[in-house]
Amino acid sequence: MALKLRVKKGDRVVVVTGKDKGKKGDVLKVLPQDNRAIVQGVNMARRHQRQTAGQEGGIISKEMPIHISNIALIDPKENVATRVGVKVLDDGRKVRVAKKSGEVIDG
Repeated sequence: MALKLRVKKGDRVVVVTGKDKGKKGDVLKVLPQDNRAIVQGVNMARRHQRQTAGQEGGIISKEMPIHISNIALIDPKENVATRVGVKVLDDGRKVRVAKKSGEVIDG
């Protein structure tokens, strides 16, 4: 069952639980069907890479998906973790709003 995701590509997030708790990074990709996101520098894994014509072989580190429930958006005003709400503006647009400060996140 897919959740209603309030995190988008390019958002600045913080990890709230798990081995990478407290780390901050930008969302590189969102996987809504799995309720997961790939965050830059978080949940790193080492993988063996076969050499190809365009890429060198060896052991590389790459980001693995992390569950949406384990990350929180960073409030643009106060720079702390916050929940996200949705607000309809006077002109009819829907925008995401930080619950902590009431600041509009996008738009």
